[in-house]
Amino acid sequence: MPAATLEDLRRARRVLFHGVTGSGKSTAALALGTVLGLPVTLVDERIGWLPGWAQRPVEEQVAIADRITSGPAWILDSAYGSYRASATARADVVVGLDYSRARTFARLARRTAGRAARGTEVCNGNVETWARAVGPDSILRWHAQSFDRKRAWIRAREADDAGTPVLRLTRPRQWERTLAALAAGR
Repeated sequence: MPAATLEDLRRARRVLFHGVTGSGKSTAALALGTVLGLPVTLVDERIGWLPGWAQRPVEEQVAIADRITSGPAWILDSAYGSYRASATARADVVVGLDYSRARTFARLARRTAGRAARGTEVCNGNVETWARAVGPDSILRWHAQSFDRKRAWIRAREADDAGTPVLRLTRPRQWERTLAALAAGR
């Protein structure tokens, strides 16, 4: 049962988003949480990053993710590699935002430039800066390094007959129509 349907998503109580950096996972997760009335966890904020751009120790990330995904209802906007398998196994549906490299990079570049120009907080007091945007820890660089791997993960899960159903969307308009259909059915 690899390909999820709108009805699968409508009935879901545990949803994992997956997609490349810049695909809009956090925004989509928050919107879905509102429509379905489910709690949303923004992974970078709650699980991944501490103040000062320090990454939370992996064992703590796994423990926090385990507590969240052991619950009856949740939406995660992503899952880091250290706990992705367990989150996927516990999810009712994975929403895969499988948008093009050009689209996601353009979105990410606009978002990053805006945050750096305004000094917008990203999470936990961490602020995007121009130095960070172009430095060795650049989110833009991360996009380039992780794009193929993240896209392949979505497609492999969708092709896995025994796995969690995947609703793979290739254009933002598909997500907008999916969300509108869910909202209309409430």
